[in-house]
Amino acid sequence: MIQRFVSAFVRAILVVVMISTPTVLLPNTTSDAAQVVALVALFAASLTFFEYVSSYPGLVEFRDAPPFNRVRFLALLITIFLLTLILRGNETPTVATEFVTAVGALIGYALDFPYSPVRLMINALPYGASLEEIELMREAAGMSYLISLISLSVFLIVLKIGQWPGRSGSFNVWINLPTFDPTAGGDVVDRLKRDARVNVIIGLVLPFVTPAILSSASTLFGGISVANDQSLIWIVAAWAFLPSSLFMRGIAMGRVAEMIARKRRQVYANVDLDRATA
Repeated sequence: MIQRFVSAFVRAILVVVMISTPTVLLPNTTSDAAQVVALVALFAASLTFFEYVSSYPGLVEFRDAPPFNRVRFLALLITIFLLTLILRGNETPTVATEFVTAVGALIGYALDFPYSPVRLMINALPYGASLEEIELMREAAGMSYLISLISLSVFLIVLKIGQWPGRSGSFNVWINLPTFDPTAGGDVVDRLKRDARVNVIIGLVLPFVTPAILSSASTLFGGISVANDQSLIWIVAAWAFLPSSLFMRGIAMGRVAEMIARKRRQVYANVDLDRATA
């Protein structure tokens, strides 16, 4: 119980650190924005704490099946931190901010070709955006997309080496997939494989669809504001993080389906062996 409490508390603190990173590092942050971020961080930390301190399922998937959530959280934390450094470099440049900006610009230019996700994200800027705003979006989008690709590769390598979820002990579907109802009808393995394919397809399409949605919504809510640093950070981070997160979820659900099918075959083989020796 103490170990679960400490683990949940540490996770809550890390969530606070991630959410408050732009507010702490960016200069010229207003007090009103800091208060709003503090409230959001407190709410997210409370949700994380009560989710992980409880022994019953809640909203977080794969809660007791590391490293799924750890890889996703680390990818989002690194994305937020590096995007904050890029935007901080516009006001107070340092060696670190210049290096991160150069890497983002390099990846951004490499991925900035017609109909690429980076090009579509740049096109989502309001009409008449300045050259500096376009460069800033290219750098931020390139860095975010690079981190999403690296995190997805790391996730695949970890699953392959660790033989997830087989080596992580017993896998409780009720706790790790709280939104999945095994008794809803149909074969569980088929439903898991179908959900896995849907998540992968959405993850493929989302980087291309999101800029179009932002462009369409600009008529009602205005375009992406490059002048608002925190809004730009969270929009670009979500644009890159959500597709890779859906990819990971689809791959994980596919692995769970394979695990259940493999255990079924083992049970059926043991039953046939018992019948043959009876």
